[in-house]
Amino acid sequence: MVKVLGIGGFFFRAKDPDALAAWYHTHLGIDPAPTSEAMTPWTTAPGVTVFSPFAADTDYFEKDHAFMLNFRVENLDTACADLTAAGIPCGEVVSMEGIGKFTRIHDPEGNPIELWEPPAP
Repeated sequence: MVKVLGIGGFFFRAKDPDALAAWYHTHLGIDPAPTSEAMTPWTTAPGVTVFSPFAADTDYFEKDHAFMLNFRVENLDTACADLTAAGIPCGEVVSMEGIGKFTRIHDPEGNPIELWEPPAP
């Protein structure tokens, strides 16, 4: 059996890939995909990665999107304050005992993004 070591990338279509990559870099600190050896790729901190197909009729995220990104953050309150100051609205912060805190944002092309602060170890 193949043992996957982690996610090597997430690739999706965008109306304006350069502008969207710049938005993710500016607001979420995600380095754009390298196009030369001189560029540094985005490296994530060790931690949980959840891979979970949802039912086609789920209401957990918008029905007109086939996916929702979920990013781990260190401090959700600070992240929301920074994003709000940049004009990016954050949804309600929801806490789940033993799971952590969550909120939702959307990128400029309307893709849903869930920000997750896992519970302290």
